Amino acid sequence: MIRAAVFDVGETITRDDRYWASWADWLDVPHHTLSALVGAVVAQGRDNADALRLARPGIDIAAEYHAREAAGRGEALDETDLYDDVRPALSALRHLGIRVVVAGNQTPRMGDLLRDLDLPADLIVTSGEWGVAKPQPAFFERVLEVSQASPEETVYVGDHPANDLIPAKAAGLRAAHLRRGPWGHLWADDPEVVARADWRIDSLSQLTSIIAH
Repeated sequence: MIRAAVFDVGETITRDDRYWASWADWLDVPHHTLSALVGAVVAQGRDNADALRLARPGIDIAAEYHAREAAGRGEALDETDLYDDVRPALSALRHLGIRVVVAGNQTPRMGDLLRDLDLPADLIVTSGEWGVAKPQPAFFERVLEVSQASPEETVYVGDHPANDLIPAKAAGLRAAHLRRGPWGHLWADDPEVVARADWRIDSLSQLTSIIAH
């Protein structure tokens, strides 16, 4: 029985369109160019940040992030960044008595922005606030602490096999792989994903139906 559902953020709860567009504007490269570079690193199984390194060789990403914030062009989030199924699915899960947690690899600033949206979640927290990031085992230890349920009663939901699915299963959690965003679509039928995922879903509403029944 599932008692807690914990959700990744990027391409699970929120679209990454604004994130990459804002970086493209800051680096003064066309949006489609950076999107193509993101697709290339995803296909190679590399970290998304490598797209920025390809667009601007030698970039100090942390320094550029702080420069963007100082210039008033930093992280932003509003209702249009949410996928349409997020509020209905999270609300339905809470109605079923499921503890809903949002926990992903984001900055403390993004944690504040997410909480400002007043999502139907019991807790919203980011790796930047915890000081530990996926796929490190310590991140999923924290996930289990805040889930307030046993590993087999907790499902982690995300699009990224290496950051979400595989380390969640290694920690003993149930895992739902979401076919959403470049990682979710590209790796949806990968044999390891098929073998390890407890569920493979195309929407958060599909997960709600699975848990309900």
